[in-house]
Amino acid sequence: MSSKKITFRQLHYQLAPIIFLPLFIAAFSGMGYRLGRNWFNIPKEKIHFLMDIHQGKYLGEQLMPIYVLLEGLGLIFMIATGIVVFWNSLKVFRKKESKPNH
Repeated sequence: MSSKKITFRQLHYQLAPIIFLPLFIAAFSGMGYRLGRNWFNIPKEKIHFLMDIHQGKYLGEQLMPIYVLLEGLGLIFMIATGIVVFWNSLKVFRKKESKPNH
């Protein structure tokens, strides 16, 4: 029985496609709402549907808090693993740079 060690890079790579869509929807609906209201003076009544999308209201009152929680945890996870992956790649790059060329 072999046990493989899962790296942060693998976790980041595997979960990114799952977490991408909810974060993409939240980012664009949130930006659309705020910029529509502030820059284009669109009345709240005409653009509030974007805030409903942003908050996940289309899922219903029962699932909305769970969606927001999972979305937030997903974002924190992607940021944390992204930082670790970036940091590790910097260490590898620095090791290669410090080796003398023979």
